[in-house]
Amino acid sequence: MIKLDKKIVVLLSVLALAGAAYFAWQKSHVVDKVAATPSPALHKTSDTLHFEANAPQLSFIRIRSVEAFPEPLVEPLNARIAYDDNRTVRVFSPVAGRVVKILVETGKHVEKGEGILVLDAPDYAQAVADSSKADADLLRKQETYDRAKLLYEAKGLARKDLENAEADWRQAEAEAVRAKSRLANLNGNSGGVAGQYVLRAPHAGVISERQVSAGSEVRPDAANPLFVITDPGRVWVQVDLPEQQIGKVKIGQAVLVQVDAYPDESFAGKITAITGALDPVTRRVQVRCEIDNTQLKLKPEMYARVSPIADVHSSLPRIPNTAIVTQGLYSYVFVEQGVGVLQRRKVSLGLQGHEDSYVKDGLKAGERVVITGALLLNAELAGND
Repeated sequence: MIKLDKKIVVLLSVLALAGAAYFAWQKSHVVDKVAATPSPALHKTSDTLHFEANAPQLSFIRIRSVEAFPEPLVEPLNARIAYDDNRTVRVFSPVAGRVVKILVETGKHVEKGEGILVLDAPDYAQAVADSSKADADLLRKQETYDRAKLLYEAKGLARKDLENAEADWRQAEAEAVRAKSRLANLNGNSGGVAGQYVLRAPHAGVISERQVSAGSEVRPDAANPLFVITDPGRVWVQVDLPEQQIGKVKIGQAVLVQVDAYPDESFAGKITAITGALDPVTRRVQVRCEIDNTQLKLKPEMYARVSPIADVHSSLPRIPNTAIVTQGLYSYVFVEQGVGVLQRRKVSLGLQGHEDSYVKDGLKAGERVVITGALLLNAELAGND
């Protein structure tokens, strides 16, 4: 009986220790949960949240100042940046040959007439030889004609022989002109060694592309240019305009252009050409815009988005769609009133695009708006009602 009582005492002791341990664990777990719970807003009015400066809720939001832009007529249109063909030349070799030396690299500015490539070109050597031969033949036949003319005047030569001599001289003169013209079209040699042809820049600008290397064989009928020389300070933007939007654009109209490389920046330009027919496959019209690119940020073949502008003198605040909270028929944004003070404000929207919207009423340029986390703040405001 005594042994049974001892077993009961030991069992009760074990149960007591287990109960104490479980109570201690539950207490610490509750403390951890309380510590992990974010502190609520310190104060709330009907449309304003007040947070401490170090409140954890503020780490989940992003605030940015609002900028004003002219309101576009339509949503941004897909486009691409292209060379300004009025300021661009694509350089081919007029003779066949092998590349001996490349005199310029991509990105280098060249002047008109500056050498850019040296070719070992037998065709050029032949052109030089033909010109020299034609000059010599012309001189010889001119002297023959002069002697025949003197003999004819002295009654020592028949008129037929004089006419033959004059015909030979005229033919030699024409051949000399042809050979010189051919040589002039090759832009000269500029002191190179015999048989080498110096390809020269036909236009001043920047070497934007180079598609040749030392030792390459080149031909006049090549599909791709050896060099592209352009003035990068001005570029074109080629727009594929949908058929239903044709009536909203015209030549001379202002546009705003955006590219992914600079998402927070817009570039101003204007429409300079609209094609006269639709593409039968895409049912779109090609529209060309010109843009000043003196900062050299825009590169040919970049994808872009173009927005035709109705009035460049009137601007509206533009905000990302992530800043907008919709409740029923109305739209709201959260505006920073001070450190940790965020006010929900009703706004009236103009054009709404896929990424941004324009605010007609309720917001001014320069005000700071929550662009990330607006839905969380709205839930916080609703939860404290």
